[in-house]
Formats: sequence, C-alpha cells, structure tokens
Amino acid sequence: MRTSFRTVTADGVDVFYREAGPQDAPVMLLVHGFPSSSHMFRDLIPLLADKYRVIAPDLPGFGFTVVPAAREYVYTFDNLASTLEAFVDVLGLEQYALYVFDYGAPTGLRLAAKHPERVTALVSQNGNAYLEGLGDAWAPIRQAWADPSPANRAALGAILDFEGTKWQYVHGVPDPSRVAPEAYHLDAALLQRPGNREIQIDLFVDYAHNLEKYPLFQQFFRDTHVPTLAIWGRHDPFFIPLGAEAYRRDNPNATVRFLDTGHFALETHVDEIAAEIRALLARAVG
Repeated sequence: MRTSFRTVTADGVDVFYREAGPQDAPVMLLVHGFPSSSHMFRDLIPLLADKYRVIAPDLPGFGFTVVPAAREYVYTFDNLASTLEAFVDVLGLEQYALYVFDYGAPTGLRLAAKHPERVTALVSQNGNAYLEGLGDAWAPIRQAWADPSPANRAALGAILDFEGTKWQYVHGVPDPSRVAPEAYHLDAALLQRPGNREIQIDLFVDYAHNLEKYPLFQQFFRDTHVPTLAIWGRHDPFFIPLGAEAYRRDNPNATVRFLDTGHFALETHVDEIAAEIRALLARAVG
C-alpha cells in the first residue's frame, strides 16, 4: 500500500502528513516525538495500511510542517495539542486508534483526555505518562526547568547537535548497524533550520508542564480502560521501563511489552511492533 504525502491548513499552520490505507477503514493516528517527524513511521505505515487508514502528521517545529511567520506561533505542548486537534477536525476523524511516542505522548494524550470518546485504542511506544518513567537523561533539562536562565538554556544546545541527535537513535541498540543513518541525518538537518534551535529549547523548558498533566492522563486511563499497548525499547535513557509498567496501574486493559533496543524502537523492531499493534487493533476495532 503506497503512502501519500499531503499538506492541509489547520490552526493557521500548513500541516504536512503521510497517509495510506482505505479511506473507509478504521483510523490509526500516529503522533511522532523529538527530534523526528512522521518520517519515523515510514516503515510502519505500509505494515498497517492494508487494513487501516493510517495518518501521521508532522507537529509544528518538526519535519515538513510550515508555520507562517504571521501566525506568531508560541511553541508549547498545549499549542501543539491544539494544532493536532485542529488537524483531526479538518480531516473529519471522528474515531481513531492513537499511537504516541516521546513528545507525541503529552501532545496526543491531551487530545485523548479532551475527547475520550474518539479513542478506540492506544499504543504508547516509549510515550511517557508517569513520573517514574523519566530517566537520568533528563538531568540537564530538569536544570533548565528549575532555572531557565540564558546559560541553562544554552547548555541544552548540545542535545540539538548532530552527535546528540545520532546518540538518541543508537544509544542502547545492541546492533547500531540496524539503524538507518538517513533517519538521524534528516532530523539533524531539520533541527538546524533558522530559528528552530530556539523553538526546540522552548519545548524543552515547557516540557515541565507535561508533568502537571500526568494526573489528567492517568484519569483518562482509569475512566476509559481503553485497550492499550505500552511497547518500550527497554534501554531508552529518557523514558525508562518503569514508565511502561505504570500503565497497568491505572488500566487493566494495558499490555506491556519490552524490546531489546533504545529510544527509537521502530528503527530496529518495526515488524514486532506492527504485529503487536495488529493484535491490539483486532481486539479493539476489528
């Protein structure tokens, strides 16, 4: 099933997205994380699109989505979620299974908590919603949360350099040769666009507000018991296995799986993840 590449205007933003699958099939909405884009789903989409309509947008500040300067966009997770909601509304998506990863978790879960009736199933791939899921790699960002001084903001720049981006892809991967180099080269190139560095640092600092939303997300899990798959690269330094296991605390319909890989588990285990998703969706939406 071939993937189409489209752009639609939502919330005053030109949102780029990938789509494949029958128009009348159950929808799966894929929400990427830092520092990637819908490109991270390039191998997953064809594995699901025979039976599902799969849609993966690029969030503002990432990938090929364009935010007009006149929009004067403020880069916070609340605003990313508002743009995602507008995108869903423009496409007329009334129900969808939701796949969240990294930044996609606090973005997509805001939308899920606001419109729980829309969510047919949830896949969290290293998508954190619990305090105990935050690993030691957050230390420099936590310092900026406590004191967002120019010096502490500037110190976060190392995460945005090429080596910092590559490290996120290969750290914890037993065989780094399985990670396609174009993935981190593309992310690194897009991060270096004029003005993007400050956008990303703004989001690092704003991430602290996501922790305040965790109780809201957990209430969504308790209220809905939505069929959930928490599938995790167990060597992720940012979102550690405790964050996956915590999903079972609030949702008896949560299944937890661990993979012998790092943060970007789709780079090394796309077939395994696709099989688990198909099993989940077969139970949840048929």
